[in-house]
Amino acid sequence: MKKILFVIDKLELKYFEFNDLVTNFWIIKELLLRGCEVFVTTIPNLSLKGSTAYTKCYEAFVIDNNIFYKDIKLEKLIDSFDIVMFRPDPPVDIDYINATYIFDFVTKPRVINSPRAIRDFNEKLHSVYFKDLMSENIVTASLQEIEEFLSQHKQLVLKPLNRCFGSGVMFLYEGDPNTRTIINTMTNNETTLVMVQKYLSGVKQGDKRVLTLGDKVLKYCIKKLPTKDDFKFNTHNDNFITNAELSSEELHNFTKVAQTLNSMGISMAGLDVIDGKIIEVNVTSPCYFIREINNLYDISLEKEVCDFLLTHALLSL
Repeated sequence: MKKILFVIDKLELKYFEFNDLVTNFWIIKELLLRGCEVFVTTIPNLSLKGSTAYTKCYEAFVIDNNIFYKDIKLEKLIDSFDIVMFRPDPPVDIDYINATYIFDFVTKPRVINSPRAIRDFNEKLHSVYFKDLMSENIVTASLQEIEEFLSQHKQLVLKPLNRCFGSGVMFLYEGDPNTRTIINTMTNNETTLVMVQKYLSGVKQGDKRVLTLGDKVLKYCIKKLPTKDDFKFNTHNDNFITNAELSSEELHNFTKVAQTLNSMGISMAGLDVIDGKIIEVNVTSPCYFIREINNLYDISLEKEVCDFLLTHALLSL
């Protein structure tokens, strides 16, 4: 019987039951149905005693196809688990970074994704590893450099480097009377680095979420549609999610991305793609849109994910 720990977000723990919008809900339920022991914890419940890593955690269980956890906090050696799913949400702040340090002292479980790899991979900035598959971009805090980039491309998207779910992302066009205000706000008056990308007009038709699992790209894909009041997807709602297909070129290109990520310790990632171009590589707690994919394709994606996870656990023992 495999013993698995999920490190999740505090808000997700608060709304743990019936939360089938969340990827972890489906994976945890499937693992429990397979007879695994599953425990959940959050960053503040991690600790070191000397050089030994511990967690205070809760045991999860399944009843009537829903998951719950026992309201009894148990202290356990992190090395006592077979697999650790490290999936707290951003922002990747100092508390998040400190949590990854705890796992420098964990040796036995397979940790997915590797906290060290997550610490070393910024979801916006390190997407540039795949610059040939990205829209043109710069990372800078310079007002002048952003204005020059705007003059060159006419329309831009500016992104903070440590947030998620589209938080803080801004659209900027040449001639916008608020240009300097927007740039100064995003860069904290030229003191904070931001990702600046050429605007891709295909965003009007939505962006694809391409899912990687180990060395491969899943064939199931969704498109996230922009809402009427925003230029991007900004609400997890079925009305703004539809099925999508990967072209043979996309499948070829993104398989190479999956292989590179997997070699770095990032076994599960979500690529956001517009017009065949990667705009972001989600590695911290990538949403697999399992409920939506299951409904759109009449499959059980969580089974494929858990087959992968349990195979990795066997290989690591």
